[in-house]
Amino acid sequence: MVSLWGTKNGEDQNDGDGRASSDGENSRQPSRHGDGGGRQPDERTRLLPPRNDGYLDPDDPAVSPYNLWSVRALRYISVLFIIITFLWWALLLVSIFVSPPMMHSRGSGFFDFSYTTLTLGNLLIAILFFTVPNRPMEILTLIVSAFLLIDMIIILVVPRIRAEEGWVGIASVIWAAVIALYNVMTDRVVAWGKKEEEERLTGRQESRRTLREWCAVLTATVIMVVMSIIVILLTATLILRSRDASLEPPGKRYFVDGDKYQIHLACVGNVTYDVDGKRTPTVLLEGGENPVEDSMDDWVYAAYKNGTIDRYCYYDRPGLAWSDNAPSPHSAGMTSDALSEALARAGEQQPWVLVSNGVGGIYSRIFASRHVREISGIFLIDTLHEDLLHRIASPTRGFLLWARGIISPLGWDRLPGAIIKGRTREDRTYGKVAYQNGKYIKAKLQENLVAGSLTKNEVVQSRNIQSDKTPLVIVSSGIEVRRDNEWERKQEDLTKLTKKLVAWDVVNGAPHEVWKTLEGRTILEKRLGQLVRGA
Repeated sequence: MVSLWGTKNGEDQNDGDGRASSDGENSRQPSRHGDGGGRQPDERTRLLPPRNDGYLDPDDPAVSPYNLWSVRALRYISVLFIIITFLWWALLLVSIFVSPPMMHSRGSGFFDFSYTTLTLGNLLIAILFFTVPNRPMEILTLIVSAFLLIDMIIILVVPRIRAEEGWVGIASVIWAAVIALYNVMTDRVVAWGKKEEEERLTGRQESRRTLREWCAVLTATVIMVVMSIIVILLTATLILRSRDASLEPPGKRYFVDGDKYQIHLACVGNVTYDVDGKRTPTVLLEGGENPVEDSMDDWVYAAYKNGTIDRYCYYDRPGLAWSDNAPSPHSAGMTSDALSEALARAGEQQPWVLVSNGVGGIYSRIFASRHVREISGIFLIDTLHEDLLHRIASPTRGFLLWARGIISPLGWDRLPGAIIKGRTREDRTYGKVAYQNGKYIKAKLQENLVAGSLTKNEVVQSRNIQSDKTPLVIVSSGIEVRRDNEWERKQEDLTKLTKKLVAWDVVNGAPHEVWKTLEGRTILEKRLGQLVRGA
């Protein structure tokens, strides 16, 4: 019987016939795989003998498309494109907060940033999975290219969008489309180079993939699916913008600030004169948190129809409704200067009765201090006090506005509103969902960035300049006064802006937008008539 542990002291064990056991013979024969010394096969033993046909193993690192200079050149070019795109991306990011010379966009600036971010992601994916070309990634990249070309056509064809995006937005979307097509071409060249090198070095094209390559293909495909969804949403939002661009403004747009952007200004009624031949004051409206068209216009138009006033004008602050966004940074004083220029270009003349609500009171007060002799009265409707500007200047609010602006081109709230809820062009331009607009978000972000610095300094200075002989009316929300003691104290302080206070009314049960109650509308129209007739 053969010992389980082999022979002892190298002695051979014979069977009954005196012959060496077969196991002993086999143990002394060299391995069929070339391993001498009687070594048994294990997990490290080659299953196939070495190739002697002059070809390399497909898994050999030498089998690589990088052997071709054309593939290496494409990779270097891709890296160069990444550097260029990243620099452009960083410049666009800075331009949201501070507009570099010649780079101001009359639109929000969020679309060109989105296209550049998409381009950067596209290039990074291409470089990370450069040596693993695959058909799904190529097809998805072609889809991205097609939608980017559609976006480019829309921006170039629709005049309003072309004006808002400017050369910065046009360059960004063209660059995004070109890079997407370049990535398709790169993928095909690398696939060709991989095939050529495999046939040259291994004798055949390799059809199998390693587990690592399959993981790379899956990862690249998932990322490209996400990017395809993003670019489809961008295209849908852009189509919605082109639809909104067809809505004509009630007034006219006027270039201001060296023709950098346009302000929308509209007037209702005719110029009238009193018995002495003096021009009757024109009411000039300043919206609060929302555009005038969706807030004060209704009750002021009713006052006009009732004969309480003869004429009124209103405008949209930069970024709201039909007005363009202004360069960053932009303070309330800059907006007042832009309004002055728009009024001059429109041929509108004094005297003015200023009517404002909410944060619009800050703008009206600065405008009044810069046109002291042209103001016949100031009407503040539950307006913000300069000591409360910190409420709109908080860093948290600024970050949330920036984040919301970055994702606004995806239309995650506007698209469902248009498709499911039936939101109209009017709703998105100046109505109930105007806050979803990228221009609106950019305007509020600009307001937030300088509210505690430039704007506050301007309004504090305006208080020192303001004439104490200007008639003043304050109307406050009863709900806000009862809810916030600090708001009540600041409303009382506003009554001391001039020494000619006509009235201070606290409308019980009225919200911040006082005209939403019947009592509020009645009081507002009554006080407005007193200011206009007493001028």
